[in-house]
Amino acid sequence: MDKDRIAGAAKDLAGKAEGAFGKVTGDAETEIAGRAREAAGTAQNAFGQAKDAIRDLGETASSYAQDAIDAGGDYYRDGHRAVAATIKKQPMTALLAAGAIGFTLGVLLTRQPPRRHWRG
Repeated sequence: MDKDRIAGAAKDLAGKAEGAFGKVTGDAETEIAGRAREAAGTAQNAFGQAKDAIRDLGETASSYAQDAIDAGGDYYRDGHRAVAATIKKQPMTALLAAGAIGFTLGVLLTRQPPRRHWRG
C-alpha cells in the first residue's frame, strides 16, 4: 500500500471530523476548512491508488517479459538439440546442406549490383 493512500485516508478522516465539528458548533470557517482537508485527503488517496495500480501493472509486465524470455530459451535449446540430433543421424546430408547454403551466400555476396542507365 502506498504512503499517499494512508496519508490521504488520514486527511480525509480528519477533514470529515473537522467539518462535522464546525457544523455542530456553527463555525462555518471550521466546516469549510474541514471540507477542504477532506477533499485534499480524497485526492491524495486517489493519487496513491493510481501509483499502486501503475506499480502492479509494471510488475505484471515484467513477469510476462520474464516468461517470454524463459520460453524463448526453451525453444532455442529444443531447436539446438533437434538440429544436433539430425546432424548426428545424417552427417552427409547436413554437410551437403551447409555447402549449398555457403555457396548460395557466396554468390549473393560477390554479385555485382545491376547498373542503372540514366536517360539524359
